[in-house]
Amino acid sequence: MEVSTVVTIYGVLALVGILVIVYFSLMWVASRLSPSVGEGYTAVRVRMSPLALTVAWGVALLATAGSLYFSEVANYTPCTLCWYQRIAMYPLVLILGIAAIRRDIGIRIYAIPVALVGAAISTYHYFLEWFPQIDTGACSAVIPCTQVWFREFGFISLPLLALIAFGLVITFLLIPARNGRGLPTDDAGE
Repeated sequence: MEVSTVVTIYGVLALVGILVIVYFSLMWVASRLSPSVGEGYTAVRVRMSPLALTVAWGVALLATAGSLYFSEVANYTPCTLCWYQRIAMYPLVLILGIAAIRRDIGIRIYAIPVALVGAAISTYHYFLEWFPQIDTGACSAVIPCTQVWFREFGFISLPLLALIAFGLVITFLLIPARNGRGLPTDDAGE
């Protein structure tokens, strides 16, 4: 498959990911302001709870596959910040996969902080691409972190793909609702 095709596929997935993050963020805010929206939001969360861990794992898996494709097939040499983002993403595939099989929503206490660190690095890296003058010396001159391999749809680059993936992982880990006794609504016996 051509690199440009893969870039377009990941670009479209990124747009969908942005919409999902925005939807759940707006629903969360609206649920705090309106009881009727809150009931609808809770219903959506309860309905999605059984799939949330699997979807979070799928996002981490797709992000990992994409990073390996871009470095090993497309020959985009990862910079220092890319490696830090990988350090945050790759373990999520394993721990979220195990959690999805076990239906263990308790994993979010471990996975969300890792995803937040990855998201912070991705955010800095994305801004660094647009504003190279903010570089704090984290990257080498040989493989600069300011290297932009592509900008799909004019704004989607590798660090933004990583940021969206981390955002989706966090979003889906926050979806499983709890019942009144503080227990998960699905069968996971925390």
